[in-house]
Amino acid sequence: MPPPTESPIGRRALLRTGAGLTAALAAGPLLTACGDGGTAARPGIRSEKLLPSTTVRNAGVEPDLPGTAEGVPPGFFRYPAKPRRSVEGRPLAGAEPVSAVMETFAPPPAGRDRNAAWQAIERRLGGTVDLTAVPADDYPSKFSTMIAANHLPDLFMYPETGGVDNMAGFLDATCADLTPFLAGDRIRRYPNLAAVPKDAWRKAVYNGKLYGIPITRGITGGAGFYRHDLFAEAGVTDLDQITGLDRFVELCKELTRPAEDRYAIMASVTNLLAMSAGAPYLWRMDTRTGRFTADLETDEYRFAVETARKLQQAGCFYPGSLGMSGAQKARYTDMFKNGKAAYVYDGMPPYLTPGTGYVATMAAVDKKYDPRPMVPFGPGAVAWTDNLSLSTTFVKKAPAARVEQLLALADFVAAPFGSEEYTLINYGVGGTDFTRDGKGNPVLTERGTQDVAAPWKMLASTVPAVFSAESAAGVRHVHAAYTKLIPMLAPDPALTVFSPTWEAKGTGSLHTLKQDGLKDIVSGREPMSAYDDLVKEYLARGAEKARAEFEEALQKGKR
Repeated sequence: MPPPTESPIGRRALLRTGAGLTAALAAGPLLTACGDGGTAARPGIRSEKLLPSTTVRNAGVEPDLPGTAEGVPPGFFRYPAKPRRSVEGRPLAGAEPVSAVMETFAPPPAGRDRNAAWQAIERRLGGTVDLTAVPADDYPSKFSTMIAANHLPDLFMYPETGGVDNMAGFLDATCADLTPFLAGDRIRRYPNLAAVPKDAWRKAVYNGKLYGIPITRGITGGAGFYRHDLFAEAGVTDLDQITGLDRFVELCKELTRPAEDRYAIMASVTNLLAMSAGAPYLWRMDTRTGRFTADLETDEYRFAVETARKLQQAGCFYPGSLGMSGAQKARYTDMFKNGKAAYVYDGMPPYLTPGTGYVATMAAVDKKYDPRPMVPFGPGAVAWTDNLSLSTTFVKKAPAARVEQLLALADFVAAPFGSEEYTLINYGVGGTDFTRDGKGNPVLTERGTQDVAAPWKMLASTVPAVFSAESAAGVRHVHAAYTKLIPMLAPDPALTVFSPTWEAKGTGSLHTLKQDGLKDIVSGREPMSAYDDLVKEYLARGAEKARAEFEEALQKGKR
């Protein structure tokens, strides 16, 4: 789900990994469920009984900084010299060829006939996987075409931007129910998939069945990045010293130096302020009454918006950056990296990206620059569950034996960091696709860059490990941030109950309405009094109906 903010960073931007983040795409066309007999989408509870049991998985590769089953990722300072197998045998031995269609953010991969990594993966699997990579911009239309032609592959990724207007009906008519294979301790047959956090599985539950395999991300996208060196100059050497939003405003005023072409904030800060105020992520539920409250309705979120306006009026935003669109994201993050601001809101993945991430780029600009992940501050601060998964991979209906083969493939692909399978998928074949540097870390060759572009990682994944061959300090900073963020996660009641209206509008039209309205208010184009009108319109256009459906589902679950 997109973060509720005036920030131009959308859901896709937060959820991507690899060589950086880009702007969100417009939603793809909505499709009806296949066939007239599809199950109608209806409010319902996502029962705990349907969820797999989760565990920590390292396949014999001990991390330098341990992870947790709740979602703190393990941290590594170096790559294992001798990767171990996490999957024994050949999972697809004797199986018919598997077809899979996945989106990709990378350039087209080399085809199987000239792809050493692909060939090696298939040898390990003992079978053939016809993997089709579709550019992310084209994937929604490709998905529409597959459905219209009734020609879905064995495994396919659901578009991040949506794709059907009756998800429950589509799944019931088209996809395998994975409950008998994965619920509870049944997932032990697939130990790599068992490392997927429980909340990520919740999003694959519809009408009392477990469908799909999460493409897991970091659970929370974090709260942006700050210049520790500048904060320290202003007397803040520990984020715990920021005791609330008012103290943060004072700090930002001190950090703003127009004469030096440096400001406190680049582009956006409302997400950070909302989390620090204790505002919920999208919805809050009263555990006594079962009443759902939208984030915009809460005093905490209003206070965050009021505070963002104060910062704008005080001149703390870099000039022009507040109005920058998602397409201009690279511009304003580059300005932050070049020393133009003390804080920027961005997702965690690009922090350690080799060569282009915050740590590498800013060290090259000035060794004094010390960017670190931000953590919400203040006594009531929370973190948001806004980065659970990129999307979900679904399994086409098939006999039980075939479903088991496809799950075994997904388990192979979800191998943990440093394993033999992970190495093949991410780095390819040693000596051909990668070499080792002086510290023993793999470095892709030109051929390897093409070979590992095949989107195996989109079939399934667990919480990514934190690893950098360039900066052990950066690994420590990210791990420390997650160690604080994960226990701070605010409950997301929308993960436990299902609303058809929210499914259809929450990540699309309602998010756009909210985002545009908040941008106008924070920038000063509209007065603060426009906030009440925004709340009314947000509720009228679907949030009120979604609330009723959430509450109906909750009551059904108590019967």
